Parts: sequence; structure tokens; C-alpha cells
Amino acid sequence: DVQLVESGGGSVQAGGSLRLSCKQSGSAYISNCMGWFRQVPGKEREGVARIDTGDGGTWYGDSDSIKARFTISRNNLRDTVYLQMDSLQPEDTGMYFCALRPRFCYGAFARENFDAWGQGTQVTVS
Repeated sequence: DVQLVESGGGSVQAGGSLRLSCKQSGSAYISNCMGWFRQVPGKEREGVARIDTGDGGTWYGDSDSIKARFTISRNNLRDTVYLQMDSLQPEDTGMYFCALRPRFCYGAFARENFDAWGQGTQVTVS
């Protein structure tokens, strides 16, 4: 079974930075589509960024704000994906989840297109 373990969340003041990490284990494939989602109470889980660990292709969702401030990257030797978040704002507060879709990124960047999920890491911006 695939396991995803997130780390790097925490509390930060507005304007600060955090780097989230997601280490995967158990995938049967050399490359996968890995994504970050975030959720706040009462709202749908929204896609933040995804990366194809094979060709490195990235996608940042519909938010221009996220595109300007967040960077997703991967280290295949460590089976780890990162989300660098800069210029954090209070509206970035939420639980951040790592997700995996086997083999490659395809179709809509939506929750239902990912098979495995981590437990989440909390990000709080004040």
C-alpha cells in the first residue's frame, strides 16, 4: 500500500514562509502524479499544486495568488515532494494534504482523481 507522510506545517506570521514535505512509500511505479490540497472547515478540499514526478510538469490550480507564491518540486531520489510557500497570508490557513495518483498526472486536478492521501499537516498564518 502507498503511504504518504507530510511534514513541515506550523504557525507563521503573515509574510512568512513554510516548506511542506511529502514522502511516499509503497508505490509500484517509478513515477506518479503527486499533489497538494488544502482544506478549511466548512469548505471543499481544493487543489493547490501538483507535479508529475516523471517529467516534472507542474500545475498550480486556478488561483493567481498561489501561482505567484507557491512552488512545488520533487526529489525522486528521496521519493519526496515539496511545497514551498512564500508570502503566506491568513487565507492560506488550513490543513494541507498530500495526495498521489499512480503513474502520471491526467485529467482535472480534483480530489477524486487521486488514490492515496496523507494525514495532513496544519498551516496557520496569523
